[in-house]
Amino acid sequence: MSTISLPVTVLSHGEGLPLPAYATASSAGMDLHAAIPADQPLMLAPGAWDLVPTGLAMALPDGFEAQVRPRSGLAAKHAVTVLNAPGTIDADYRGEVKVILINHGSQPFVIERGMRIAQMVVAPVVQAAWQSCAELPSSERGTGGFGSTGTSATVAARP
Repeated sequence: MSTISLPVTVLSHGEGLPLPAYATASSAGMDLHAAIPADQPLMLAPGAWDLVPTGLAMALPDGFEAQVRPRSGLAAKHAVTVLNAPGTIDADYRGEVKVILINHGSQPFVIERGMRIAQMVVAPVVQAAWQSCAELPSSERGTGGFGSTGTSATVAARP
């Protein structure tokens, strides 16, 4: 596992909140915290979504992106997830990191200051260069679309 340096600015409404951190040595994502006023919790009604500030701005190095992903506990316990998952933060973006949360549950969900609302994964980026061709190379799947591989596990025959 490699490490990169990630310059970060804590905005005034993010002061006092912890910086995103990895929960364990093998964690891929860092938790992002809600930077909302302590006296103004944000209530997400069932079916509603909102843009939740984190109070952070950063400068990703060229060749990297940050992916904003749901926290599995919020999704499993409350049906709250990141609406555009994964949200992409490009290396040239310098604005505040915000998270679009949606409540897919049947009960209102309250977001409070400092709550861990999403996770962020920093990943390398590869940019593709299109190469026009008259015919694509064949593959085992071919042109089979949605559902073409089925839903049951298959075991390959052993030689």
